[in-house]
Amino acid sequence: MPIQTSAAGGAGAVALSNSTRTQYLDQYAEEVYFSRYYDQLAIPMGRDMAELIRGSAVQANFISKMAIGTSAISETADITPQALRDAVATITPTSRGEAIQTSQQIQIRNFLNDYMEKLVKTVAEGAAETIDVLARDAATQGTLVNRTAARASLDAGTTSHRLTETKFANAANQLGDLKAPMFEGMSDGGQQARRWSAMIDPFAFADLRQDGSVQAVGQYQQAGIHLNWELGELGPFRLLVSSWAKILYGAGLDAVDITATTLNTAVNPLATSLRVAANTHMDQTEAAGQWLNIGTEETANTHYPQNERVRITGFTGSTATIVGQGPNGGLRFAHPATNSVRNADSVHLVVFGGPGSLLKLYAPEVGEFGEIVGPKRDGILDQFWTLGFKFWGGYGRIAENRLLREEVSVAQEAWS
Repeated sequence: MPIQTSAAGGAGAVALSNSTRTQYLDQYAEEVYFSRYYDQLAIPMGRDMAELIRGSAVQANFISKMAIGTSAISETADITPQALRDAVATITPTSRGEAIQTSQQIQIRNFLNDYMEKLVKTVAEGAAETIDVLARDAATQGTLVNRTAARASLDAGTTSHRLTETKFANAANQLGDLKAPMFEGMSDGGQQARRWSAMIDPFAFADLRQDGSVQAVGQYQQAGIHLNWELGELGPFRLLVSSWAKILYGAGLDAVDITATTLNTAVNPLATSLRVAANTHMDQTEAAGQWLNIGTEETANTHYPQNERVRITGFTGSTATIVGQGPNGGLRFAHPATNSVRNADSVHLVVFGGPGSLLKLYAPEVGEFGEIVGPKRDGILDQFWTLGFKFWGGYGRIAENRLLREEVSVAQEAWS
């Protein structure tokens, strides 16, 4: 009698691996698509993506505008045609891929309900963040930037260093003067609306809602701004608020009671404590409810995706207990010994941009957001299950006048 199985078995067995894989593909595609953030600024580079992706680097071409005519047309002599100029921007594709492997015994014991489905979700989240980091770096490492002070001097305790309505007005003026493209859409009133987007994290968003001019509207006209946080747009900007917005942890002003040390021993993901080389001023950091930033300080346009920050909840000797972004409330990433541990203010990045601010390339046969690989069995006894993802493509800035970055401090990190 034929037996339906998820993988080929003995005599009479009929594998339904395609049905099983389809389920995982759907889960992967849904998770990756809805987890994209900075990718929203990007458009595909061209229609013939399969041909473009073959090159080691791809050029975006630009042609200059015509000069403004200032002379009357002669009745006796012909005009002199204008000479246009061209320029290029280069986008270099890359590849990314990661995988996890488990033993068949873990699946048999099924110590987690729906174990394989959870692995698919984990791989999809990893793929989404890995790919979006490529877009994030392209969006946040440009040369068009506004700062009230030098990055290392941005102070959480200084009101003028925070995000305000005035900074939005300045951004609108600058992008408008630079002729940055805008999104076309319909406004609530049914009229054609033209907007840029503002990508912002929740901390900076809180400061914006407390800005004087915005606060007045919330108090006297639209209470939802404060009661329901319904500030969805400001001026010509649609606000895209997300915890995935880039923060340069510890890149701002050093604290008065500074903690500037290193890890004493390596730590693993999910760790809820860490040992440091020196605990100077950790008591003040804990008392003030402040953060410890772990990783290399991002002083320029080189970013470190494994950086993270944690709240310190106590310490004994050289061991600090912490609360972090890990699934169990601990660390999210592994960190080697000697990684920096600091309590300086962080710098929060607000990215203003419009359509086509970024161009992207991808291999059509793999997909715009990569593809899942597996689950598949491996080993002499098929005793291992492997699941992963792969992506070929890249993101690039095509013109510096299409993206403006505002670097700010936030009130939440001000020391009391």
